Amino acid sequence: MDRVTTAQRRENMRRIKSKDSIPELIVRRLVHRLGYRYRLHDHTLPGRPDLVFPRRRKIIFLHGCFWHAHTRCKLAHTPATHQEYWQPKLDRNKARDRAHLRALKELGWDVLIIWECELTNTVLLGDRIRGFLAMKP
Repeated sequence: MDRVTTAQRRENMRRIKSKDSIPELIVRRLVHRLGYRYRLHDHTLPGRPDLVFPRRRKIIFLHGCFWHAHTRCKLAHTPATHQEYWQPKLDRNKARDRAHLRALKELGWDVLIIWECELTNTVLLGDRIRGFLAMKP
């Protein structure tokens, strides 16, 4: 098995975007096709949610399985190198996600988390999003 060099890892990490990623664009197009309009990355809300539906008081987060340590997901793994760095970082990400979710619920928002691995079945995902947005708080 080939080891990833520090330079290769640095280059891979540099290319990862926090906004307008391909998974995020897929979800945004799907939501738009369903007829819903939204705001992006509201900086006034905890966690800067990916999609915000202010009148409905609903929020959608799109979580990358690796970065948010999706439980029992094959896309979520701890890198074999530098585990002393990665494990605490992924644990902090999960703790921060829980804190943001708790704060949003206290503010009266309903939250849907969509995992990167769920993007393979857009029909099922569309039904899930439609049900979430149509549901009364």
